Amino acid sequence: MSSTPQQIMDQFRRIVHALRSSHRAAGHLNLTGAQLFVLNVLGGAGRPLSVTDIAERTQTDQSTVSVVVSRLVERGLVSRKQSTEDTRRVELSLTARGRALQKKAPATVGQQRLTASLEHLTPRDARTLLKLLDRLVDDMHIADEPVEMLFDGDGPARPRRTRRSR
Repeated sequence: MSSTPQQIMDQFRRIVHALRSSHRAAGHLNLTGAQLFVLNVLGGAGRPLSVTDIAERTQTDQSTVSVVVSRLVERGLVSRKQSTEDTRRVELSLTARGRALQKKAPATVGQQRLTASLEHLTPRDARTLLKLLDRLVDDMHIADEPVEMLFDGDGPARPRRTRRSR
């Protein structure tokens, strides 16, 4: 079967749908999709993590992760403390409130599944995919757009309201 633009768009639609579903689930918890992603990473780690650790696990730039973590700390969902083993390292952990909220969250969110799937690609397939995506981004003239965590808007996701028929 040959690839057609419609088949490619269908695959993008499936990926975007999975990501949007996670975003909506985050909204029900009054979180952004990015915040839920970080909570799930911290909750699944079984130990405190640094910003660098989270950045590696989310395939995201450290400065971007730092902004998301700061918002979670401000909300009392994540705590920061200096490592007892290495005083240069700041360790991040879920607070009791953060753990309770993370347990209400979907077990597997779209961003986690996407990240895991990308990590399972062979190096050759990953290079090919990157080359093709680079070409799409260039052709769309969006190469200069900022790179942020997915669904890290100013506020939490809002569930879509359905209109009632009269």
